[in-house]
Amino acid sequence: MWRRRQVHGVFAGFALTLLLGLRVYSVAGDSPLQCKGRYTNPILRGSYPDPSIIRVGSDYYMVSSSFEYFPGLPIHHSKDLVDWELIGYGLNREEQLEDINLRNLKQDDGIQAATVRHHNGTFYIVTTLVYNPPTGPGILTSLVITASDPRGPWSKPHVVKDAMGIDPSLLFDDDGKVWYTANNADLDDAEFFGQAEIWVQELNIIDFQLTGQRHALTRGACGGIYVEGPHIYKAHGRYYLLTAEGGTGFQHAVMIAVSDKVTGPYMNNPRNPILTMRHVSYSSWVTKVGHMDIVELEDGRWFAVALGVRGEVNRSSNMGRESHLIPMIWESDSWKSPPDIWPVVSPETGRLEREYELPLPGGKQGNVFRDDFDSEVLHLEWNYRRFPNKTFVSLSDRPGFLRLQANPDVIADRSSCSLLGVRQWESSFAFRAQMHFQPATNGEEAGVMLFQKDNCWIKFTVLQDEEPLLRVVYAEKGVEPVTLRETKLEDFTGNITFHVEAKPGYYEYSYTTGQQRQKFHRTADTLLLYVGYTGNYLGLYATSNGGTSGGYADFDFVEHVAEPKPCMHDCMLV
Repeated sequence: MWRRRQVHGVFAGFALTLLLGLRVYSVAGDSPLQCKGRYTNPILRGSYPDPSIIRVGSDYYMVSSSFEYFPGLPIHHSKDLVDWELIGYGLNREEQLEDINLRNLKQDDGIQAATVRHHNGTFYIVTTLVYNPPTGPGILTSLVITASDPRGPWSKPHVVKDAMGIDPSLLFDDDGKVWYTANNADLDDAEFFGQAEIWVQELNIIDFQLTGQRHALTRGACGGIYVEGPHIYKAHGRYYLLTAEGGTGFQHAVMIAVSDKVTGPYMNNPRNPILTMRHVSYSSWVTKVGHMDIVELEDGRWFAVALGVRGEVNRSSNMGRESHLIPMIWESDSWKSPPDIWPVVSPETGRLEREYELPLPGGKQGNVFRDDFDSEVLHLEWNYRRFPNKTFVSLSDRPGFLRLQANPDVIADRSSCSLLGVRQWESSFAFRAQMHFQPATNGEEAGVMLFQKDNCWIKFTVLQDEEPLLRVVYAEKGVEPVTLRETKLEDFTGNITFHVEAKPGYYEYSYTTGQQRQKFHRTADTLLLYVGYTGNYLGLYATSNGGTSGGYADFDFVEHVAEPKPCMHDCMLV
């Protein structure tokens, strides 16, 4: 047995824990059903909103928003644009948090809408930290981090002063200048609620401060409400300004404009929006599509990535906003002189489709995650809500197990409790966790949890209350948590396996303490629908519910098996 060390505490070893996380699951799953020669959207399933993508040689990298979850800024790598591996995080060390706050974030605050770029051997991620303190006005902090290897280590954040707004992006121009663009929603002369403005200014990448004149570029193309998510690209000898518009709901859309100068003026594409699902039924397979980035392949073809919410349950999804891949071409308005060249997204249908032809050979999409906690580091898939400000996780106290301390904090607190989880990938899934738990003090509780927010969760746990009780408890915004079922665990020896299975219409909770698996409770599958900026997690939880306790729970393994939707064309086992 390898020598182990404490992990995920607030000390320097935390960085190594996340940087060296091992892949202990099958990316392709156990022979998943997959369409021959095709891929299925989304390509990043689960809570991966606001995708940004680059190509470096034959390698592709994508960064997503993380909001209040930690580690922040998940980074994926792919060779074929379809099979993506989580390789690290941009923010994963305590020393990176000296000048920024990820500890007591309000839900839906945190790290939002990053952009990843590469220039002269250096990777750059630019993003915004949104922080609303318990009292007082909210604070927006613009950050840039850099690395020579996308797996890390990433630098401490460089705070960009006076960079108003959110959704920043970078353009490395041909003349050596670097341009910083973002939105500004705090307009003194706003004509209507939600009107914002996209601006650009030169950035000095030596000290990461803005320099020169700030230029206003656009207030939108199709109504102009909530214009955000800007990216500027140099293509066909001109500058293209890509933006999102309409908010993150059913009116979400992507616009494009063009100029001969990076500072404008920009001319809107008369065919805007170039990507949206605002024109289809609310019951479409995917809605709320927008916030796009584009990438050129080695062979000159182009693809786009954008977020969208699947409409699988009540026109929504338990997975929240996910990342989708869409083919794109450039077309010329040849009747004009000189002609304008515009991107056309999903050119055959004009909609985000669930399936497309594979862009490159390969393209397996995995469906299984299993962690037996046999590594000396915690797997990269695990996330906390906020920075874990207490040492509550150990892989060394009992080798081969993950130990969760029963700390006083509970999920409802605006802090970090003994809770960690992995993203839910599909509406239908099976989740199992085997736990050893011998509570000695009333109030000690441990088990599994399906969670999205501080006030949106379902827990399936053992609670000590003079005797061990098995219960399912549900919480939703504005309502006190409700115990849906509770029963005594007769002759409980401390060993229990939790099972949660999701099928169309319901979640089913069962358990095993002996030889037979026991059904325990069912809930509707609508209880945890996407309510904020993130989707659901499936996780492990322990607490002493405010009391003083030295208790803990040991988890032997966790398994998450997703059941993907059947494909629409000829299928094969791959």
